[in-house]
Amino acid sequence: MQRLRIALAVLASLAGASASAQTLEQAVVKSGDVEVPVAIARPVGPGPFAPLLYIHARRGFEDEDRQKMREFAAMGFLVVAPDWQSGRFLERWPIPHDPATEGDVEATLDYLAKRPDACRMPAGIVGYSRGPYYAIRLAAKRPKDVAAIVSYYGHMQNPNAPEPEQVFRVAPEVLAMTAPMLMLIGDQDFELRRMSAGRAFYALYERGVPVEIQMYPLVRRAFDFRADQSPEEKIATRHARERARAWLYRWMKLGPKGECPPA
Repeated sequence: MQRLRIALAVLASLAGASASAQTLEQAVVKSGDVEVPVAIARPVGPGPFAPLLYIHARRGFEDEDRQKMREFAAMGFLVVAPDWQSGRFLERWPIPHDPATEGDVEATLDYLAKRPDACRMPAGIVGYSRGPYYAIRLAAKRPKDVAAIVSYYGHMQNPNAPEPEQVFRVAPEVLAMTAPMLMLIGDQDFELRRMSAGRAFYALYERGVPVEIQMYPLVRRAFDFRADQSPEEKIATRHARERARAWLYRWMKLGPKGECPPA
């Protein structure tokens, strides 16, 4: 009898885990003549859900990105992510920035806003590395459509800008955007990336835009994607996830379980 109870408990546990698992769907978004592959991670339940645009790094859209999408969906977000490289047959790790891909990301934001299972509200954006540059461009261009940004070790300058601009200035969009932004970065990331994040922090703060920067000690570049994570980087990954959730909930005005604000 005891063994039967244990077996039933295990089955119930597995069933619960399966019910709460976040699956990914696939779609295609038209951006002019380009078909942009899009991944969607949807929370369990009927919705509607808080909309979240996920923008991957220049390394490409990978399994680690899909896992992170599932994590954000488990927080209650409807997560939509454009593969901004595949639609235009870009190689992984592109150095130059292709401005045409900005239209592909923007088209995905429009797709997210029109989904019937998305709440009618400004979207949150989570971006990684090159991703936050797309985010600040969108926030400056469409301030009413972007509620908050979480930047993981993000570009705060146009990757195509000349060296003096990279070293001494931030992108002009930082001086125009009003969306609250949380910046997450390791203290062993590239020096130029840390400098750019610091300049963006002060530029936003001086203008009264809600901004916070979390600098993680003993943490390297792309700390939450690394296969060789140190103990500190594993902790930083968990801490960053919690900070991202709290930031998005706060500035998207979500309820304690991720409920959308009243219309």
